[in-house]
Amino acid sequence: MTTMATGKPAVQARTISLTRILLLCGAIAGPLFIFVVLIQDYSRPGFDPRIHMLSQLSLGDGGWVQVTNFVLAGVLNLLYAVGLWRRLHPGRGGTWGPIFIAAYGLGLVAVGIFRTDPSHGYPPGLPTPTQPSWHNIIHSLGGLYVFVMLAIALAVFTRFFLSRKEYWWGCYCLLSAVLLLIVFFGGFTSAALMPGALRLGTLIGWMGASMIAIKLLTSLDPVTHFQENQGDRVASVSI
Repeated sequence: MTTMATGKPAVQARTISLTRILLLCGAIAGPLFIFVVLIQDYSRPGFDPRIHMLSQLSLGDGGWVQVTNFVLAGVLNLLYAVGLWRRLHPGRGGTWGPIFIAAYGLGLVAVGIFRTDPSHGYPPGLPTPTQPSWHNIIHSLGGLYVFVMLAIALAVFTRFFLSRKEYWWGCYCLLSAVLLLIVFFGGFTSAALMPGALRLGTLIGWMGASMIAIKLLTSLDPVTHFQENQGDRVASVSI
């Protein structure tokens, strides 16, 4: 006689539910961040997205909104990284993908905590410092770090999707990584182009990371997922 033991169904259900919740954090992180930025772009008195940097939304009376937006996006991506680890590790992309997404999330938290300096008349009434402050330097380096870490993460997922013969998704991740770097570093060639370039880079990169989460959520196979997670095995007992 052969009987099948399924282990602990309740624990398995909680395992997959938690993984999906963590991946969902990644799915909403990008769209939520961009939505909050767009609202502020056109509602903050004295702010002009054509000449003011996105990070300047962290300044002034309503600056706490963008600070919270940066930090929340960072925390959501850290949770997303945990979900990626649970979903993909130890398979291809299951180590470096989560690591670089986590690095990207940590960078967003740092960028939120360490604010940029006033410039180009924003916030109104505050002069542009003659020398950058220490927190502005950390903020600027943090921004560079965020974009580079995200581009590397997208490159990791390029390889992941290509290895699964999901060529459309592989090309999407590769194109996002390349465009992200071109737009970001290209923005430094012109002060007039930089505000728009950074916003475009943010749109490309942030949405790229979230689209990967959405893809994994829509292709999640509960049976396979259980078998890949530690402690979630289907045991066959023969008597």
